[in-house]
This record gives sequence, C-alpha cells and structure tokens, in this order.
Amino acid sequence: MRRLFLIMIFILISLSLFSRDVVENRGDIIMIVAPENYRDEEFQIPYDYLKSKGYNVIVASRTTDSITGMLRGKIKPDSLIKNIIPDSFDALVIPGGSGASVFFNDTLVKNIVLRFNRDNKIISAICLSPVTLAKFGVLKGKNATVWPSIFTKRELEKYGAKYKNNNVVIDGNIITGDGPKSSLEFAKAIDSLIILRKEANNVK
Repeated sequence: MRRLFLIMIFILISLSLFSRDVVENRGDIIMIVAPENYRDEEFQIPYDYLKSKGYNVIVASRTTDSITGMLRGKIKPDSLIKNIIPDSFDALVIPGGSGASVFFNDTLVKNIVLRFNRDNKIISAICLSPVTLAKFGVLKGKNATVWPSIFTKRELEKYGAKYKNNNVVIDGNIITGDGPKSSLEFAKAIDSLIILRKEANNVK
C-alpha cells in the first residue's frame, strides 16, 4: 500500500514538473531572412522573444545553409522561401539589414506578402524591409516607419505610404519598425497584435 502511495506521489510530481515546461502554442510565425547581411538584432531579438512567448517560429531564406549577419552572427534557416505555405502561418516577419535589399524585386517573397495581405494576416518588417513592403504595394495609404534615410523615406512615400518618425508603427494588419534599437518593441507589437486579433475572433 505504501509503495502504491509513493508511486502515485511520484506520478503527480512528474506531471506537475512537465506541465511547467509546456508552453502553450500561441501560433505559427514565418521569418524571411536575407541570405547574407541580415541585421542580427532584428532577427535574434524578435525570434527569441516570440519563441519565449510560445510561438512556433520558422526561419526561411534562399538557402538552408548557414547564413551570416552584419555583426557576423550565424543562423541556419529551417526552410527555403519557395517552400513556404502562407496558409500555415499567422504572421510574417521580415528582419532588415543591408542584405534585405535582395528582396526588393523578389517574386517569391512578393507573392507571399500579397497572399498574407489578401488574407488580412499580420505582416511585419523592420529597418530596410518596409521598403520591400512599399514596393510590393501593401503600404499604399498606410502609416509606416523605416530606417531613417533620404532613400528609404523617399521610397515609402513614392509607393503611397505615410512615413511616421516612430520606433514602431501599427496600421491595420501591418507592423513596421525603424531599426535595431526597436527590435524588442517590434517583437512585442507582433505578439500584442496576434493576441488582440485572436481575442477579437473569439468574441465573434
């Protein structure tokens, strides 16, 4: 009898410890990262923050080989961009960095962004990457921020965006950030908007 009691106690303790380690899956996020010279903080800080909040975060690029950031950090993408299925994700994140300009005329990335926008899913970009969104036409009539330079501001306005000198701007389904120093605020905005939308859907 005593042995059975001890076994039951052990099972209860084990279940309690296991439950502490289980983090509820809040949703699925795809990050599209430049194949070289992505900005390390703009990838790593949102990635770590969103993972810590319980999101399943998949990293995609033009290669699944190790890629190097501007600060020499390295990551190994999980998937090729061409294999992304937009229906599988709740939000899209595009970090910046000098290498992000490679996506300005990328048809695959454009089609993914347009699909997310058509489905009114969350699209987020930081640093140089809001220029990509502007070129794809999804910032027309939207408030947005970007890495502050004559070129980037001009590009946003050229494609119909309303530039705002803020760290992070949310307008509808789109979140934009201005650079590395805003990486955490940017990540928190993504989390907050996902939660807000899920709560709104639960009310319906």
